[in-house]
Amino acid sequence: MRVLALIPARGGSVRLPRKNVRDFMGKPLIHWTIKAALTSGVCDRVTVNTDDVEIAEAALNSGAEVPFMRPLYLATSEATTFDVVEHAITALNVTPEYIVLLQPTSPLRNAEDIKSAFALIERTGAPAVVSVSPFDKPWPVLCRVEAGVLNPVPEPSRGAPTHQLNGAIYIERLQPFLSTRSFTPPGTLAYEMPPDRSIDVDTALDFKIAHAIALECAGFFHDDA
Repeated sequence: MRVLALIPARGGSVRLPRKNVRDFMGKPLIHWTIKAALTSGVCDRVTVNTDDVEIAEAALNSGAEVPFMRPLYLATSEATTFDVVEHAITALNVTPEYIVLLQPTSPLRNAEDIKSAFALIERTGAPAVVSVSPFDKPWPVLCRVEAGVLNPVPEPSRGAPTHQLNGAIYIERLQPFLSTRSFTPPGTLAYEMPPDRSIDVDTALDFKIAHAIALECAGFFHDDA
């Protein structure tokens, strides 16, 4: 097995309860990440890592594997994603060449995004590729509020446009992952995605925005699976 896809989805969402199984375009939210992974043609196995029975059932119905339930000590808000992925690799007893980490809260990321990001890491030999989106707010609007006082953010040096991690795709070779314990080791390359596919559903407002965008993409979100 060269490519292992891991979709982490714990049941204890705080800011938007039960978000991973919330209805999104007629399917549980997690379904769309599973669909993208399966149809990308990149992943040898698509697995969901969860502590929640309802999420596990939704994942199985969408075609993913749920080879084990996540231990409770890895289902808290303090557990790191690295710890979750490291445990999964050990539990599965596999040594894939690549790990593809896909957050289920990025339903607008599609199979072509995964294919393109994977092609980038294969073509370049980079240790990792992560998805980003443009940070489109100009520097002067940035500020910090400290003890109620508005403080300006020091002007950044001029240079290339700024970007932000959008959380949709993390692809890394196994050895850099284990040796650095990071999803962005030195030499990580960026795969740029447009803002309208970069929504990370963390709040009710994020969900509404993502759903509004999805309504404009009826082709992808029409699914009989």
